[in-house]
Amino acid sequence: MRQTPRSFVTALFGLRIFFLALLPLLVVLAVSAQAPPAPDNSTPKPATESAKPSGNTSQSPSAAEVVTRDSSTTFKVRVNIVLVRVVVRDQKGKAIDSLKKEDFQLFDNRKPQTISTFSLETPASHTIPVVTVSDHSEADVEKVQPAAAALPQRFVSLLFDDLHLSMEDAVYDRTAATKIFDSMAPSDRVGIYTTSGQFGQEFTSDHEVLKKALNQIIPRPLFDSAVHDCPDISYFQADLIENKQDSQALAVAAEDAVQCAFNGDETKLSMARSLASAAAIRIVSSGDASSDYTYRHMEDVLRRLSAMPGQRKLVFISPGFILSTLLLERADIIDRSNRVGVVIDTLDARGLYTPDLNGDISSPSVDNYRTAGDKTSYRVQAQSAQEEILNDLASGTGGTFYHNRNDMDVALRQAVAAPVASYLLGFSPQNLKLNGSFHTLKVALTGKQKFDIQARRGYYAPRTAKDPAQAAKEEIQEAVFSQEEIRDLPVDLQTQFFKKDPSQARLSVLAHLDLKSVKFRKVEGRNHDDLTLATVIFDENGNYVIGGEKILEMKLLDSTLDKLDRSGITVKSSFDVKPGSYLVRLVVRDKEGEMMAARNGAVVIPN
Repeated sequence: MRQTPRSFVTALFGLRIFFLALLPLLVVLAVSAQAPPAPDNSTPKPATESAKPSGNTSQSPSAAEVVTRDSSTTFKVRVNIVLVRVVVRDQKGKAIDSLKKEDFQLFDNRKPQTISTFSLETPASHTIPVVTVSDHSEADVEKVQPAAAALPQRFVSLLFDDLHLSMEDAVYDRTAATKIFDSMAPSDRVGIYTTSGQFGQEFTSDHEVLKKALNQIIPRPLFDSAVHDCPDISYFQADLIENKQDSQALAVAAEDAVQCAFNGDETKLSMARSLASAAAIRIVSSGDASSDYTYRHMEDVLRRLSAMPGQRKLVFISPGFILSTLLLERADIIDRSNRVGVVIDTLDARGLYTPDLNGDISSPSVDNYRTAGDKTSYRVQAQSAQEEILNDLASGTGGTFYHNRNDMDVALRQAVAAPVASYLLGFSPQNLKLNGSFHTLKVALTGKQKFDIQARRGYYAPRTAKDPAQAAKEEIQEAVFSQEEIRDLPVDLQTQFFKKDPSQARLSVLAHLDLKSVKFRKVEGRNHDDLTLATVIFDENGNYVIGGEKILEMKLLDSTLDKLDRSGITVKSSFDVKPGSYLVRLVVRDKEGEMMAARNGAVVIPN
C-alpha cells in the first residue's frame, strides 16, 4: 500500500485547523447576510398600534421611546382636595347661578384658603355630547352621521330608612311617593333602595314597576324594639350614660332597675346601677350597629349612583337617628357625596309632628312614677336630636332638608325635580395634620349681597398618609365613576365603531393628548413620564358594560418630544359591544405632574 508523504499529511492537518478556526466567522457572516439591515437611529419606529403621534409627521416615536401596555382594571379623589358644594339663594329662595370664583371666600378653622378648583353645575352642564366621528361598516366604505344620543340625563335614588321607620310612617311615605312618578321626565331614571339592604329596585323609567316596588317598603329593624328590657333605656339615654358620662341619666336608669328588677327595694341600688350600666352598653352597641348599617348601605347606594351619567341625586327618607359617636362615618358620607357629585336631599319621614310623650304606639312606655318625668324629657330630646343627621347630610352636600310638613308628596316632588344650580369649590388644606381632627368650614361672599349660603360645615382630617401608588389608583377610580369634567391636561375624546354583524360592533375610543402641558423628568438624556388612561363604557341605564386601562410609558428623545409637541399623541382602546346607546368615560393621569383629565361622550350604535 502506497504511503502518503509525511509533508502532505502535515499540510492537510494544518489546513483543517485553519478551516476550524474560520468556521465561527463564516457562520456570523452567513447570519448577517440573511438578517435585515440594522435600523437607522435617525428614523424612529412606530411604538404600538394603540399609541401613535398625530398630525402631518412622517416619523413616529420608536418602540424604546413609547411603550403601551394594558393594565389590570381596578375600577372600584382628588386625594388632597377638600370639596365644598355651595348653593346660593336670594331672599325669594331663587338659586343664583351668575357668581364667579372670585366672589367666594373659604375658611378652614377660620383660616382663609385658596380656592384651587371651581365649577358651576346646572342641568345644562351635565349634557353629554355625541363624540362619534364616523360610522363605518366592516368594509370601511359606508359613512353616516351619528344618531342623537338617547341617554338619560338624571338619576334619582329613593333611599328609605326601613331600619328606623315606623309602620305608620312607612305607609304614609310610600303612598306619597306613588304620586311623583307621573310628573317625571321620560329621560329620568329612578331607583328604590333600603338601609336594611333587604330590598332594592334598580334604576328604571317604568312607573308601574316603581309603584309596585314601593309596596315592599316596611320596617325592618335589626333588633326587636317592641320588647322592653329591664331597665328600659332608650338609645338616646344609653348614649348619655355610656358616651357622655351623664350621671343623671344613669341615676334614672338605676331607679328603673330598682323598680323592675328588685320590686322597688332601694337597698339594691348599687346592684341596680351595675345592671343599668350593662344595659346602657348593650343598647349603645345595638343602636350603633343600626346606625352603622344605615351608613354602609347609604355608601352602597352612593357607589351605585355615582356611576350613573348626568345629574345624580339621593333622596333619603328617614325619621333620623341619634349620631352617638359615629361622627366620622357621617363625615365620610358627606365627603364621598361631594367627591362624586351627588346631592343628598333629606325628608323627615315623620312629617309634621309634635313630640310623642308616650313613645311609639306599637310599644307604649312602661315608665314608673319615679322616672316618668325624666324619661319623657329624654324622649322629647331624642326626637329633636334625630333631625341633626338629616340636616347635616343635606346642608353638607348642597341639598335640602324637608321637615315639619305633611305634604310629603309635594316635598318628594320638589326633591326629585331637576336640581338647582350649585357651585363646587375645592381647596388643598395647608399643613394638614394627620390626626383625624374635625375642621370647621365656612363659605362667605366677597360682596355685600344679602344671599343665603348653604354649604357643608366641616370635614375630618385623615389619620394616616396614603401610599402614593395606592392614592393614584384611588384617584383614577374615583374619577372614572364620577361625571366631573377635569381639564388639567388637554385631552380630546372621540369614538369610532365598526359593525361586525347586526348584533355585534367594535367600538374604538380615541384619546388625543397634547403633550405641551405634560411635565417630563429628564433621565440620561431622555424625557420620562407615564400616562394612565382608563376607559369605561356604560349603557343607557347607567350600568357598567366594559372597561380597560392602559399605561403609556414614555422615554422620549428631545427630537421626538419636539415632534410630539407639535402633533400630540393618540391612544386607541377598542371594545366589543352590542348595538345601543352608550356613555364613554375617559380618565387620563400623568405620573410626574400628577395632573388629570376626564371626559364624557355619548355614542349611539344603530341596530
